Amino acid sequence: MKQIDQAIKDNQFAKVYLLYGDENYLKNRYRQRLVRALISPDDTMNLTRFLEKDATEDAIITQGETMPFFAPRRVIVAENTGLFKRSADALADYLAGIPDYLVLIFQEDEIDKRGRLYKAVKKYGHTAEFPVQKEEILMRWVLGELKREQKKITRPDMEYFLSMTGTDMGNISQELEKLFSYTLGRDIIAREDIDAVCTRQVTNRIFEMVRAVGAHDQRKALELYEDLLSLKEPPMRILYLLAREFNLIYQVKCLYEAGQNQKAIAQTAGVPPFAVRNYLTQATNYESGQLISIIETFTEAETDVKTGKLNDRLAVELMLIRHSGGRK
Repeated sequence: MKQIDQAIKDNQFAKVYLLYGDENYLKNRYRQRLVRALISPDDTMNLTRFLEKDATEDAIITQGETMPFFAPRRVIVAENTGLFKRSADALADYLAGIPDYLVLIFQEDEIDKRGRLYKAVKKYGHTAEFPVQKEEILMRWVLGELKREQKKITRPDMEYFLSMTGTDMGNISQELEKLFSYTLGRDIIAREDIDAVCTRQVTNRIFEMVRAVGAHDQRKALELYEDLLSLKEPPMRILYLLAREFNLIYQVKCLYEAGQNQKAIAQTAGVPPFAVRNYLTQATNYESGQLISIIETFTEAETDVKTGKLNDRLAVELMLIRHSGGRK
C-alpha cells in the first residue's frame, strides 16, 4: 500500500498492478485512487473495465493493443477474473512486453502465487495484498473518521462497536455513517447510540446465541436462531458458525490455562484481543471436557443432516435445546 501511495505522489506508475486479499473496502479504495491518478475523471474513452467472466486473456490483450485516444495512457481494470487461479500463459507472456501507454490493474479475491501470471505481475509490476485489518489498525482508522466528524468515543465503546460490526471496513464505514447521522449535534458517541442504530452482524448474533446457551437461557437462544432464519441465514451455516465459536472458546481456554497472555492468545487464535476477553468469559461456563463433548455433538449433527437422518433446521434447534438445558 505504501508503494502505491508513493507512486501516486511521485506520478511514477508501474505497468501492471495486482490488488488482492479479503479486505474489499481497501482494494476498492486503492483501485479508485490509481485510476483517478492515471487518467482524467471524464476520460471514458481510455478506461476499460472487465468484470469476472468477461475478462478473458484474449479480450484483455486485444484491448491493451488499442492505442489511447488523445491521451498519454490507456487503463484497463480487470476484477475477479479468476485468471490468477488457472493457467494464463498468454497474458503472462504479454506482460513482458506491455506497451508503454498501458497500465493494467487486476483486483482479485483469490490468487495462486505459484502461477505464471502472479509471478509475471510481481516481476514486471507491483502486487499488493489487502488482508483483514488488525484491531489496532481498525481502531486508528475509526478514530480518524471520528476526528474528521469531530466525534469522540471511549475505548470500551469502540471495542463494543467493532464487536458488533465485525472487521469488514466497508461495513464499519456504513455503520459509522449511521452513527454520525444519529448523533448529529452531539460530539460523544455512546453505547446507547450504537445499540440504537447499528446492525448486528451474523457472527455477532451467533456469539449472542452461544452466550445464551452458556447462561442456560434456552428461550433467548431459540429466539436468536429464529431471527437468523428470518434473515434467510442457512441453518447449516448457523451450525458451522456455532461449532466454530465453541472451538474458539475451547482453544482460548486451553491457551489461557497454558499461561499465554491476551495478545498471544489473540494472535494464535486469529481473533481480535477484545474478543479474547469475551471468549474467556464464556470459557468459565465449561470444563475442557464439556467443550470437547459439545464440539463432537456438532460434528455428529452435521453428519446426521448430510446422511438424511435430520433436516438442517431441526438439527440446529436440537443442538441449542440440548446444550442450553433450560433457563436458570
